[in-house]
Amino acid sequence: MDLQKSIAYHKSTYVFFLISGILFAAFNLRPAITSVGPIVGMIQEDLHLSHFTAGLLTSLPLAAFAVVSPVVPIISNRFGNERTILFGLVLLVIGIFSRSVTSVFFLFTGTLLIGVGIAISNVLLPVIVKEKFPLKVGLMTSVYSTAMGIFAAVASGVSIPIASDFGYGWETALIVWVIPAIIAVFIWGYLSRFHGERNVQVKKTDRANGQIWRSSLAWQVALFTGFQSFLFYVTVTWLPEILHHHGLDLGTAGWLLSLSQFVGLPASFFVPMIAAKFRSQSVFVVILSIFSLIGYGGLLLPATYPMLVLYISLIGFALNGSFALALSFMGMRARDARESAELSGMAQSFGYILAAIGPIFIGYLFDVTGSWTWPLVTLLIVNGLVMIFGAGSGRNQFV
Repeated sequence: MDLQKSIAYHKSTYVFFLISGILFAAFNLRPAITSVGPIVGMIQEDLHLSHFTAGLLTSLPLAAFAVVSPVVPIISNRFGNERTILFGLVLLVIGIFSRSVTSVFFLFTGTLLIGVGIAISNVLLPVIVKEKFPLKVGLMTSVYSTAMGIFAAVASGVSIPIASDFGYGWETALIVWVIPAIIAVFIWGYLSRFHGERNVQVKKTDRANGQIWRSSLAWQVALFTGFQSFLFYVTVTWLPEILHHHGLDLGTAGWLLSLSQFVGLPASFFVPMIAAKFRSQSVFVVILSIFSLIGYGGLLLPATYPMLVLYISLIGFALNGSFALALSFMGMRARDARESAELSGMAQSFGYILAAIGPIFIGYLFDVTGSWTWPLVTLLIVNGLVMIFGAGSGRNQFV
């Protein structure tokens, strides 16, 4: 009996730290990026950056996602999921410290390291959920995508107050996000001790040797992931500037960006759980796409403050719900953890190539036209592509 109690105790302790590790890893997947948008104007002014170059602050991590993602399953197969995530979190900590130095070189070097570190957790969290909680993929995806959304929203909202209102500067507004990263390092350091006895390795098979790239469903998941990420990262980078063009001060614009993500939290939590109960998730994609269509379309028109709040709320709800669905598809469209790893690596590799183009391209469009009209029209077109490929990804099939 004592032995059984000891086993039960150690198992419950492991599960507690595992769930805590998933949550704290999720906490770190967005703040290092979403904290940049509200203060990008300060960074531009201080370091004399163009809109195109400033767009790289968001696009560079996404480019790292694209390059690193297909390699992550190979690394985790060799060293284990826990140790690989720990390595990524250590890189994230180094990157956050480096990026906060007042230097163009360190700004972009740190940003690149942040991208590599986040990419590792991006790929492996859906895999760990599929492997450790195979019967609760929807619930666990809801939990950690909501955790991502909470910290993303907070990061967007507090950047201006820290940098401007309290007078600490943009460097401090960026470096504060090293705190949850350090906590996550300690948790995953503990979890990495169980690599040998609890980790189920993703074994190489014929399926792992490239066949996933020939699956039409996998491509639809990748395109859905990419285009919805295009919308999200363009929004967190340039929405404050778009709202500033509507006559709002940057502080208010930053809080409205934060509001868009807080409003999206219910979508992050409930959409995957509810969608998992249906054989097909296509209808959820269509509904969310209609919400964002109204939101982005409204920003093209003269609008009162209450209308801007409505448009931004619709955008936030749609973006968070779509992102949570994309994460869910990496588990729902795979038969097991091995396929989930391959699909996650592929979707986030090719998908984030599209996402990386977004902030740079939209910034370039503004530099060329001097107006946010064509950038917003572009977002409406991309929104249509999200609907098309998301509806395809939502079909009840396996890659």
